[in-house]
Amino acid sequence: MTPDEYDEATPGSAPAGIDVERVTTWFAEHLPRVEPPLRFGLITGGRSNLTYRVHDEAGSRWVLRRPPTGHVLASAHDVVREFRILDLLADSPVPVPPVLGCCTDHAVTGADFYVMEFVDGIVPDDAEAAAGIPRASRAAASRAIVDTLAAVHAVDTTTGPLAELRRSGSYLERQLRRWHRQLSAGGVGPGPLWDVHELLTRNMPAERWTGIAHGDFRPGNLLIGTDGTVRAVLDWELWTVGDVMADIGWLAASWSSAEVFGWAPEPAAGYLDLDAVLSRYADATGRALDDLPYYQAFALWRLAAIAEGVAARFRAGVMGAQDVDVAELSRRPARLADAAREILTTSGTR
Repeated sequence: MTPDEYDEATPGSAPAGIDVERVTTWFAEHLPRVEPPLRFGLITGGRSNLTYRVHDEAGSRWVLRRPPTGHVLASAHDVVREFRILDLLADSPVPVPPVLGCCTDHAVTGADFYVMEFVDGIVPDDAEAAAGIPRASRAAASRAIVDTLAAVHAVDTTTGPLAELRRSGSYLERQLRRWHRQLSAGGVGPGPLWDVHELLTRNMPAERWTGIAHGDFRPGNLLIGTDGTVRAVLDWELWTVGDVMADIGWLAASWSSAEVFGWAPEPAAGYLDLDAVLSRYADATGRALDDLPYYQAFALWRLAAIAEGVAARFRAGVMGAQDVDVAELSRRPARLADAAREILTTSGTR
């Protein structure tokens, strides 16, 4: 994460969503060796929760996450839940930023928030950022990304606190119901999203492998070192204990088309191609990927549902000052739903 990826406020001022005086007091009471004044900068590019870089007079750095300002839908943007999984994974093989504290007192800055250590690295969420990964390290980065996802899916969810979060029934059923509710609550009318929802519901495969599903695992949610190592997995807002195939479908969708997230690893630029990525995952986990087209389509449809919410939040002005094309954001959900339908149709789904 480089300095030009965030908008820094001057001492005593702050971006939307931060009460400087009260958050500074909270930092001083809960974190060691804080030297005010604190400076807060909104890390731009986020489409869900708001993420801020924080640093003090001594040069110490942290990251603060909170929900968007204004009204949010029930169950969405749960940063306390995100804090919990980061805390649970602290001693696991999954690289995550160390969390330092969580605040549920809305009197501090209007919402729940948590603070984690700043981890240096590159978030390859667009071509400019990805260029920071040297070409010689890109194949290694590709392998590390796959191995990290396999590590997430290898975490034991049959014992301890994670076992308490295992639910009976199908993860896909729950997801399709959840996003149906979110779309309905957002006032989405008839169209491609509902058509594809029906196709996905009719053709749902049985859940074969249950574990931690990150929910948004892709290169743009990873901190990668210049040596190609994955230093941290970010953005756990959508995690759950569920069908891990949803994650590999999501990764495949993000790897195969730059149109999905704005950037995709290209073999011509030194990254592994999608077939090699999928083979490495299958070899690491012993899992067959024969249902992958369904999960890729599900990933694109779920992203379309998320994109509906993103566009609504930007139209409502609750995502801070970010330079985005709101009209383009509003067109994106239908395009993603159409792409999902194309995959289902090509794979023989009726």
